[in-house]
Amino acid sequence: MTKDDKGLSMLAAGIVLAASLLGGPAGAADLNKESPDDWLTYHGTYQSYHFSPLDQINAGNVKQLKVAWMHQPGRSTRGLQSMPLVADGVLYYSGSYSRVFALDGATGQVKWTYFPKLDDDLVAAQTHSPYNRGIALGHGKVFIGTVDGRLIAIDMATGKVAWDTKLVDSKKLTVGFTGAPLVVKDKVVIGSQGGEWPWRGPIFGVDANTGEKKWEFFTVAGTEEAKATWGNESWRTGGGGGWMPGTYDTQTNTVWWGTGNPAPLYDWAGANWKTQGPRPGDNLYTTSVIGLDPDTGKLKFHHQEIPHDAWDFDSSVGEFVMIDRGGRSLMVHPNKGGFVFVYDRSNGKVANVWRLVQNINFVKDVDPKTGELIGRRDLAEGSHKNLCPAIAGGISWNSGTYNPRTGLYYKVGQEWCMDLEVVKTTPILEPMAQLNIGANFKLTNPEGSKAHGHVSARDPVTGEKKWEVKFDEPPLASLLSTAGNLVFVPDSRGTLRAYNAASGELLWSHNNGNGHNGGIISYRAGGKQYVAVTTGWGSLVGDEFAALFGEPYASMAKDSGALVVFALP
Repeated sequence: MTKDDKGLSMLAAGIVLAASLLGGPAGAADLNKESPDDWLTYHGTYQSYHFSPLDQINAGNVKQLKVAWMHQPGRSTRGLQSMPLVADGVLYYSGSYSRVFALDGATGQVKWTYFPKLDDDLVAAQTHSPYNRGIALGHGKVFIGTVDGRLIAIDMATGKVAWDTKLVDSKKLTVGFTGAPLVVKDKVVIGSQGGEWPWRGPIFGVDANTGEKKWEFFTVAGTEEAKATWGNESWRTGGGGGWMPGTYDTQTNTVWWGTGNPAPLYDWAGANWKTQGPRPGDNLYTTSVIGLDPDTGKLKFHHQEIPHDAWDFDSSVGEFVMIDRGGRSLMVHPNKGGFVFVYDRSNGKVANVWRLVQNINFVKDVDPKTGELIGRRDLAEGSHKNLCPAIAGGISWNSGTYNPRTGLYYKVGQEWCMDLEVVKTTPILEPMAQLNIGANFKLTNPEGSKAHGHVSARDPVTGEKKWEVKFDEPPLASLLSTAGNLVFVPDSRGTLRAYNAASGELLWSHNNGNGHNGGIISYRAGGKQYVAVTTGWGSLVGDEFAALFGEPYASMAKDSGALVVFALP
């Protein structure tokens, strides 16, 4: 078996495994099938390749690609940031305000919609509201987390609520859910926002059939070992969270999840952070990759990618890509700071670390053998110039893609810096928890160059670069690769581009009329391959583009969005 065949075999196995969880309204036999037609989890399969084995649309005919249909969800505040999913020819996706839509995948005809009733006053008080980044499918249900702290199960066939479980007291804690859940066996796993809020950022395991909470793991001081890494009981307001979905390793029965940054985000203790400041110590398990037992929620292992994160370079961003190489089972995970970590899946130990972006000075480097930070740049109270990357990170939450046919990993890198003033803060808990950032900041160009982005094709384990395409502004949407030797890049200006996956040659482009800020997938319905991409500008990162880059971002709408679906004529 060749490397490519082995990779596709693993992908097919992942599709079968994920599909077996669905047991959908059309019958378990219909959804539990060996077919590339569907896109069943946030990253396509548990392997998290974000890759489609379909090749009807390919490098030879992609120039003929046309819009097949569109869907306007309405009320798209901060654009559409979600990842669509497809099962049995039905496309499901979420919009702002945790709305869910079920559409015919071939025609776009609406099958049903679900609009949860939210607390409007709470939504107005939330910094990150009201976008939603995705859903999960399983056990005949669509699962969505809401910005007011609920996890809701909706019948896939009817759009009727099966159960609605309150997990977070959002009126007290402000935060809720913006990221997608993950279905693992008989449970739904979802991580809350946390980060800059004075809370403990839990990850929940919920019974998929009843909605009963089965376990809760605190990313801040979730064990006695971790509690000891928070001086002065600062764990009580430590932040954390796991706001984007992880993945599930079936071989070891382990949920892999990335966790958020601690609070306050910036720490005025500077180099004395181990013993002084608002949160002395390493601050486990923030900015970490953790392995959890999906049955109990117990911690199996952890690696803190950035001990005592003082720059908001958390580990919640990025996919978990499963690669088998040289007899080793590996997990590839990008960190917001601009480095990509490679782990041994058997024990969670670091196998390699490589650099995706150039403008990095918060550390001098990361030890590729241990993952240890080398030459930290800790920021004491006061003004600081040219911290790189900027708060938006060298890597953002948008997904990269691994193509088992080319053996290449395609990822967006962000080259920008910032000036900031670190200030002392006090956690505000009453009457409602408030953001605890600890700095004022402004995005800037790197010294001697201009802020920009790039998409590069690399070896996922070594980081060796095959090709790279530069963008005047960083793309903020996810990427898609296909067996048709294509890589799709939705850029920030609103143009969807298709590149030759092997060479990086631009083959096709289409202007969707609004910036891309969300997901892209491919699927098959009625024997035809489609590519679906969400459009609509917004987000905390997108809000900074106007000041740094000017037009078209200064004039770009932040209250509209559409799902645009392409096919060959």
